[in-house]
Amino acid sequence: CEGLGRGGAGMEGAGGATDWRLALWTLFSVLLPVLITVWCSFQRSRRQLLIRDIFRKSKHDWHYTDLFGQPSYCCVCAQHILRGAFCGCCGLRVSERCLKKADQRFLCKEIMTRGAGAAQGSVPHHWVRGNVPLCSCCVVCKQQCGTQPKLCDYRCAWCQYTVHDECMVDGLKTEECTFGEFKDLIIPPYYLATINQMRKEKRTSYEKVVPYCSKHWMPVIVLANTRSGNNMGETLLGEFKMLLNPVQVFDLSKIAPAKALQLCTWLPCNAVRVLVCGGDGTVGWVLDAIDEMKIKGQERYIPQVAILPLGTGNDLSNTLGWGAGYAGEVPVEQILRNVMEADGIKLDRWKVQVTNKGYYNLRKPKVFTMNNYFSVGPDALMALNFHAHREKTPSLFSSRIINKAVYFFYGTKDCLVQECKDLNKKVELELDGERIELPNLEGIIVLNIGYWGGGCRLWEGMGDEPYPLARHDDGLLEVVGVHGSFHCAQIQVKLANPVRLGQAHTVRLILKSSKMPMQVDGEPWAQGPCTVTITHKTHALMLYHSGEQTDDDASSLSE
Repeated sequence: CEGLGRGGAGMEGAGGATDWRLALWTLFSVLLPVLITVWCSFQRSRRQLLIRDIFRKSKHDWHYTDLFGQPSYCCVCAQHILRGAFCGCCGLRVSERCLKKADQRFLCKEIMTRGAGAAQGSVPHHWVRGNVPLCSCCVVCKQQCGTQPKLCDYRCAWCQYTVHDECMVDGLKTEECTFGEFKDLIIPPYYLATINQMRKEKRTSYEKVVPYCSKHWMPVIVLANTRSGNNMGETLLGEFKMLLNPVQVFDLSKIAPAKALQLCTWLPCNAVRVLVCGGDGTVGWVLDAIDEMKIKGQERYIPQVAILPLGTGNDLSNTLGWGAGYAGEVPVEQILRNVMEADGIKLDRWKVQVTNKGYYNLRKPKVFTMNNYFSVGPDALMALNFHAHREKTPSLFSSRIINKAVYFFYGTKDCLVQECKDLNKKVELELDGERIELPNLEGIIVLNIGYWGGGCRLWEGMGDEPYPLARHDDGLLEVVGVHGSFHCAQIQVKLANPVRLGQAHTVRLILKSSKMPMQVDGEPWAQGPCTVTITHKTHALMLYHSGEQTDDDASSLSE
């Protein structure tokens, strides 16, 4: 019995030891992945902090990417890399582990020449080895560059010329750079250094400074809104910095247009061109900043404005021939060529004053500046609903297609609900002081430009009725009425005509009762009883690109 008892106790002890070992192994197998994950997370955070620190202190415009868009090689170790950092100004590409070495070893493009370079009035080529653009040709032998699967060949960060390794000679390395195809748009680094020195000495005779004295020099300033429409602004900023002097390219999410446009005062009078990358709201923001320049007495420095449409509607851009939307289908080089070839025109800008009824006139009237259109009714209601939805969840509205789908949803909803019906009983309309008898309407739209609602030629309608020609520089506004959201949709597909109420130099609209949605250039609000007065304010100098003309545009111009 004693033997059996001891045997049973031994078996129990062995079983207990096995249980403990099993528990320890289980605990170890659970903790090990957790510890590895925590350690990797710590190392990743530490590495990101180091990278961020290098980015912050560097003179390069470094950006990190998880996947390069083309086969890329590290400029330090020459190894093939899928991810890493790249400089948005000079085009260097490096792996993560070589970032610090690259930052110390390679110089970036200088925005302002220092020392002897400024006095000489010239800049040597800034050669960057490897990762040349696809389908680029050598300036020496005229053969294709970058065809070998390794770090090879050179590209100048200023003129964009490419050269084979075997064609690169000492003379090319020290040769003066001509700035290539876009020399008439680029602000040379030595020019800024010279003007800066002249300003310190209080000299203003810039006429003899090269390239100020050049007849064909038309420096361009790029203002990009990285938050507009389909979020292409960030990519475009880098591409423009590669082709131009980085000092010419501004991110409007970091610097206000009024401050960026002060660069115009360093440049020739009446020669500067501004390219606004954004929606119609961004264009209006820039034009307001240009008006501020007029108030400051800087009229001779006023630039002409071109548009790269990144917003949702882009009606002003469409009217001026720059297209209904940009999604990367046109190379940045072609955009700069279009800016060089564009013709100068004028655009009417209007003052919209909204005076609330009652309150013994103690409240100041709201004042807006209108470039495109003013409206009250269903389209303003759609814009108001869209705006409220975007304010709640801005992350959802990062695509032009999604934005238009939301507009479609609210338009369909209004077809069923008809929140703006019997508008003609709630408002009075005066054109140049003459009261207009209104038919049964749900909306009134006051137009300054040819396009409305994301590409619809509202004033023309189906084009089957005689109507006075509409222009954006004649000091006249076109006033139309719509019967509802469904009527708006019919006009957009040319199945109906608007109710043309007339043309006028001054428009006065009185909202007698209730609250109605209103908008000016896509900025909506809910408005109570008031008087809206629209009068001419000023002209803006714009650039018209004839290359994007449609058949409708051509017929209007021929008339």
